[in-house]
Amino acid sequence: MAFTLRKGGVVGSLAAVWERSAAAELSWVRPAGPVGLPVVPLVWEGRPCVALPFSQLELADTLAGGHAVFSVTDARALPEGCPAVAAAGPVRVRHDLSGDVFVGALLEQEARKHPPTRRRAGGLLARREHWWWVPRVLVALLDAVEERTLPPRSRPGDAVLVGARGRRPTVDVVTASAWPAAPGARVGLRRPDGGVPAAPDGDGYVFAHRHSPDFEQWERWHRRGVLAGRC
Repeated sequence: MAFTLRKGGVVGSLAAVWERSAAAELSWVRPAGPVGLPVVPLVWEGRPCVALPFSQLELADTLAGGHAVFSVTDARALPEGCPAVAAAGPVRVRHDLSGDVFVGALLEQEARKHPPTRRRAGGLLARREHWWWVPRVLVALLDAVEERTLPPRSRPGDAVLVGARGRRPTVDVVTASAWPAAPGARVGLRRPDGGVPAAPDGDGYVFAHRHSPDFEQWERWHRRGVLAGRC
């Protein structure tokens, strides 16, 4: 299933799901290949965005000037009645070294969705104690957006598949009978609905994440390899 191209602003279905969800994904193609991260979905100046901690600076810098996919796929994180959704487009990356933008425009959102942020930066004393939690790398999705609905990740073996079409990422939700960690293992991928994954041959990255209600445990795993043929 191809993305549907939209122009002139972030389209309604992504915006509604993104704003109301507690956990999401950011995926892109770095020079070394596709990659993805679980993120807290935020809204900045009316656009979907994420505020990555500076511990992820090296990875986030591979986004500069590129395209990314913003997605919400976890069935538990989706608002009632909303489908899993992904939107792709150019991104703006900003280093908020002082944390002024994060504290002024985004902290309240993240603290509401992510309890560890509330404890570490919810007050002046907490920000002084956890000073490293405040500076952020802000990544915002710009106006031109390609959007599609996806099957939600509802089982432990479901994952987000990130492929590369040139420097542009593609995203789908896939599952497998097993996810072996041994190098060179072949894994047959399929969509949870039985369809064929929408990903070009070449480098691929598969990841998934699940969190406890208080986000004290936010487990994630990934596999990297080569996509070839129909699964």
